Amino acid sequence: MTTCIAPASKLISLCFLVAAMAGCSSFSQRDQMAQFNTAYDKGDYPSAAAAMGLDKDDDKAPQGKVLELMHQGEALRLEGDYKRSIAVYDRAESGMKYLDTEGFAASASENVMSVLVNDSSRDYRALMSEAILVNTYKALSFLALGDNASARVEFNRADDRTRRAVDYFADEIAEQRRALQKDPGNARAVEQNINSDGIQGVLRNKYGDPAGWSVYPRFIVPSSTYLHGLYFLASGEGRSDFERAATSLERVAQMAPNNPAIAADAELAEALASGEQTRQSLPPMVWLVYENGLGPVLQEIRFDIPLFLSHGDWASVVYTGIALPRYTDRTSVGGSLVATSDDDTRYNTQLVASMGKVIRTEMQARFTSILARSISSAVVKGVLQHEATESLGAAGQLGSILYTIATTQADLRGWQAMPDHWEATRFERPASGELRLSDSQQGALGHLALPSWPYTLVYVKRPTAQSPATVMVLDLQGQHAGQQFTLPERGEN
Repeated sequence: MTTCIAPASKLISLCFLVAAMAGCSSFSQRDQMAQFNTAYDKGDYPSAAAAMGLDKDDDKAPQGKVLELMHQGEALRLEGDYKRSIAVYDRAESGMKYLDTEGFAASASENVMSVLVNDSSRDYRALMSEAILVNTYKALSFLALGDNASARVEFNRADDRTRRAVDYFADEIAEQRRALQKDPGNARAVEQNINSDGIQGVLRNKYGDPAGWSVYPRFIVPSSTYLHGLYFLASGEGRSDFERAATSLERVAQMAPNNPAIAADAELAEALASGEQTRQSLPPMVWLVYENGLGPVLQEIRFDIPLFLSHGDWASVVYTGIALPRYTDRTSVGGSLVATSDDDTRYNTQLVASMGKVIRTEMQARFTSILARSISSAVVKGVLQHEATESLGAAGQLGSILYTIATTQADLRGWQAMPDHWEATRFERPASGELRLSDSQQGALGHLALPSWPYTLVYVKRPTAQSPATVMVLDLQGQHAGQQFTLPERGEN
């Protein structure tokens, strides 16, 4: 096992130092996230942004601050500071370059840290779904600024990442295999253990079978794809743009079969693409998109597995612990959003997509790599225990066991500003432009006076029932700067 060729006493000392450093970093991150969530959950977005502790002029090492930057970027967006939010999201994206290049492998030092400690010792590697949402949120921010050209770029980036996602997941698995092959002994042990009936049986009983999760039939972030389709439907400059809109909206319609508004959008986009209908013949339209609740977070599942180990002339089956991450749902804001026109016609939002289902679709694709790294770490630590016992006796055995227990942890980091789900509806713009928004369970939120734009997006985000709703009124053609409201206004019941 080439990872463990150093003298046992020195290696154990080094491992404890690394574990202590990783532990301090993990504690700091948990405290930081607790501060963020306390502010974010009640709609105090300036405090949530400040909790990330990032100076707006600090451009150092964005690849090591991706998670903090994503949290800060969303808090700033909901605060209405669009320019700064875009700048922060740009920095986050500069740390995600591995998502856009073939050579996205972690550095050699990161691979070693991941094996000797755990995945949380590495720089945070954003999920593809998180990156797609970053592009979508940037696009909405550019629409809020009336910057149509930049909004178009971001919607296209989100769509491009969606198209390339499946290939990326396959490349990630291949990269994991290449990393293991740098240590052939470890690679053989990992492959033998992962495929063993013993480990597979324990995995199904203690963790669950990822193949049985409720997932989308193909990877897609339906809300992002839906907004991409709406944008090109409203602002398209020719047949190719309408065809883009039709493709996106049809995909979402297939995944949200119970939402008639999306089905109607898909039919409209197809009619525009075929020339059966012209956009000039359409009445002014309003789309209401509701981003609701708090998205899923990771919890740790720890259990013992039968692990086959060999080193030199020694071979044995030992029971050792591993820790895997598994997503658990948080809360949503009960009910739907209701828009009421001046003639008392009511329009209720209906489900577009579940963030939990999006995340589990990606997790299912990446689970093989996560399990392989966890087994690889267990193999290395198991051999380390054997070497320490052989070299240092009972003291070495105790020290290596304590080290293994301390570092057997799942990586539970994730972007906690994502929603639980999205809902949407559409309707013709009321002649007066007056609209009343309400929560179907909690009652009135407030009034909106809609601008006289041909195609208007009313985008509402509400993380918790205790937080106000952030309402952004956006011109889907990107010709006018948007408007932002907080409903109910702070201080109202």
